[in-house]
Amino acid sequence: MPLLVNTFFEERVQDLLSLAGRVEHAFSAAGLEYRLIGGLATYLYVEDKEPDAGRLTRDIDIVVRRADLAAIAQAVQSVGLEFRHVAGDDMLVEAESPSARRAVHMIFSGEKVQADYPDATPEIGPARLVNGIRLAPIEDLIRMKLNSFRLKDQVHLKDLDEAGVITPEAEMLISPEQKRRLALVRASR
Repeated sequence: MPLLVNTFFEERVQDLLSLAGRVEHAFSAAGLEYRLIGGLATYLYVEDKEPDAGRLTRDIDIVVRRADLAAIAQAVQSVGLEFRHVAGDDMLVEAESPSARRAVHMIFSGEKVQADYPDATPEIGPARLVNGIRLAPIEDLIRMKLNSFRLKDQVHLKDLDEAGVITPEAEMLISPEQKRRLALVRASR
């Protein structure tokens, strides 16, 4: 029986990792800090623990410092990206074919993404390197997912939990409100 391979999925993963690699190259060359956070970070953490269990995402989210914004805009030009501020979002898009759906969305450390979020985005902490890309610590990723708490964030939390990524040690570092939200996610299985 022939082996069926989802080449679309594999190509999309490679496209995202390539884009993240370009961001890493630009930031590294400019001496800038960032941490990958969001759907791609979730995918990489889940895949590390349970291969073939990760869900694909369509864009990339990174945490950066607002004070670095001008330097970021300059640095990414070397890898074919450009900075755009569109509808309240700060993003890096392909210079040749800009698309918010395939962009690198920037979230600012120490700031709330939305006014109604219970907590601010964590400060940039130590990185975990995966495929040469700087991931946010798992505790920060969990906090961000519990903070935004959209349906897709809840699905990502389920994926992380089912893969055993959300450990008791990680749970000890989240706020009471975030623990309540995690309990809601777990109850919805």
